[in-house]
Amino acid sequence: MEFMSVNLWSVLVAAIATMAIGFLWYSPILFARPWMVLMGYDPDDKAKLAEMQKGAGKLYVISFVASLVAAFVLSKIIFGLAINSALYGLKVGFAVWLGFVATVQLTDSLFSKKPAKLFLINTGYQTGVLFGDGCDDRGVGSTVTEAIISFS
Repeated sequence: MEFMSVNLWSVLVAAIATMAIGFLWYSPILFARPWMVLMGYDPDDKAKLAEMQKGAGKLYVISFVASLVAAFVLSKIIFGLAINSALYGLKVGFAVWLGFVATVQLTDSLFSKKPAKLFLINTGYQTGVLFGDGCDDRGVGSTVTEAIISFS
């Protein structure tokens, strides 16, 4: 299924992957504790954590919609550049991260006086997401997505 030369199934897979990567990246297995401390939250305050979790559903929905938009736009960029391999898709994902995401996050981090470690945690997540989305659109992920759809 395509819209404006963009494979919408690949966009959906990329958005789901973005959320899955985020759940892992900001989980206790990886960076949950340091991220929470750097954001000013007490990871040992169970009542406050429960309160934060109550309102998380709406935030996850909005984040998922933002992930769909980002995946769609990156796909459109990759299509416009006539990229047809995972390697070049990865390069475009890196360029988008470096030129737009890292610079905006760095500027925000500097002017809001956030710790460098927080910047590294947050931008590290975005790096992985854009690498994956870039590969997914015209490379490996798109092929896998199309194979899954054809079996449905």
